[in-house]
Amino acid sequence: MPANFRPLRSAQSARVVILLVLSLLTAVASGTPFSDATETNRSSTGTWVGYGDLNGKEVPFHLELRGVGDSVVGTLVNGRERYVSSSGSLFEGHLVLHFDYYANTLDAKMTGGVLNGTFSGRSRSITLTAHLSGEAPKPAAGAPNIAGDWVIAVQGPKGEHKWSLHVRQNGARVVGVIQRIDGDTGSLYGHWDGNLFPVSHFTAAGPSYAELKPEPDGTLQIVTFAHNDELQTHTAHRTQAQVQNRPESVDDPSQHTFLKTPTEPLPFHFPDLTGRLVSNTDAEFKGKVVIVSIGGSWCPNCQDEAPFLEDLYRRFHGQGLDVVEVSFEEGSQHSSPSRLKAVIHRYGLTFPVLLAGTPDQLNEKFPTVSNLNCWPTTFFIGRDGAVKAIHTGYSGPATGKKNSELQNDTVSLVSRLLSQQLSLSSSR
Repeated sequence: MPANFRPLRSAQSARVVILLVLSLLTAVASGTPFSDATETNRSSTGTWVGYGDLNGKEVPFHLELRGVGDSVVGTLVNGRERYVSSSGSLFEGHLVLHFDYYANTLDAKMTGGVLNGTFSGRSRSITLTAHLSGEAPKPAAGAPNIAGDWVIAVQGPKGEHKWSLHVRQNGARVVGVIQRIDGDTGSLYGHWDGNLFPVSHFTAAGPSYAELKPEPDGTLQIVTFAHNDELQTHTAHRTQAQVQNRPESVDDPSQHTFLKTPTEPLPFHFPDLTGRLVSNTDAEFKGKVVIVSIGGSWCPNCQDEAPFLEDLYRRFHGQGLDVVEVSFEEGSQHSSPSRLKAVIHRYGLTFPVLLAGTPDQLNEKFPTVSNLNCWPTTFFIGRDGAVKAIHTGYSGPATGKKNSELQNDTVSLVSRLLSQQLSLSSSR
C-alpha cells in the first residue's frame, strides 16, 4: 500500500467519489471525454446577463454563478441587492438553482455561452435567456430629469386613492420605488431608452416591471403590471406642484384597517409549525405588549418586515414584548410549509410563527377586523389586551427615509406601550 494512501473517513468523501464516478460514466456513455464534461461545468461559472420574458416585456436578468456539481451557488443581482440561492446543482451544462425562501426554481441549459431556461414558482413560469459575460444595453442620450417625488392618482383594488413614486437619477440611469398602501415595489432599476424609462428588478421573488414615460405637460405616465399581470396606466404629478384638490401623499396606513368594535381584543387561535395551538388568551401573553403581524412567506413586503420584527423582539422581549407572526400560505405550502420554514431560517426568527390558513381565508379567520386586505397588516396590543394601533403594509429598505421613519415610529410606539404598567384591577 502506498505510503500516501488515505482511506475514506466520511460520508462526504464517499459522496464526492460517487459523484465523480457517475460523471465519468455519463461522459463515457455520451461519448464526451470526462475532462471536457468537467470543463463544460467550470466554463459555465461567471456572470450571466440577459432577460426574462414577463408578458412580452424584457426584464433584465443578472446572475453570478460560482462552483460546480452540487456545490454551485447562484446570486441574482439588482444594483446593490443580492439574492443567494438556497441550493443548486450544475452538471453537464444543466443548471438548477433553488430559492427556497420564495419557493422558486431556476432551471436552465447552458450551451456555447448561452443560457436558456425558466424561473418558476407559484404557478408561474418566466422564460430566461442570458449570455456569459454579457453586457446590458447602453442608455440613450438626452435623458430628461425625472428625479424626485411624485404622486400617482389611482383607484386601487384595496380602496387606496394614491401611490407615491420616488426616483433617484444619475445621468440616464434611474432607481425608482413605488409606495402603495400595502407596501412598496422594492427598488426598480432602469435607464433612458430614447422614449421612456423601463424600470425593473429580477429577485428571488421573481421579476417586477414598470415604465416611466415623461409627458409634454410635465407629468409622468406610469405603466405597471397589476396582480393579474394586466398592464395598468396611471398619471403621476410632482409633489411640489401646488394644484387644488391634488393629494400630496399616500393614503394613511394607520387608518386603513380597523376593528369593528374598537374595545374588543384581537382574537387568534392557530397552531405553530409543531402543531402547538397558540391563542391570544394564553398566560404567556397576559400583561405583555404584543405585536401580531399578519402575512405570508410569499409576500416580499412581509419578508422585508420580518428581520425588523426579530430585532424588536430581541431588544424588548426582556421588558415585556412578545411578537407573533400569523402566516397565510397558499396551496401545497399550507399543508407542507417548506417556504415558511426557509424564511424562518433565513432571518433567524425566534418568535412564534403560526399557520392560520390560506390567503383567501384571511377575513374568515379575522372576522372582527374591517378592511383587512393588506400584506402585512400589523397590530400593536397593549398590556391590557386592547389594540392600540394598526399599521397596513411595510415600507421596506428600498424606500430609504420612509423605512427609517417607520422603524423609528414603531420603536417609539413599542417603548411607550411597554412603559404603561397595568393597574391592580386590570391585572387580576
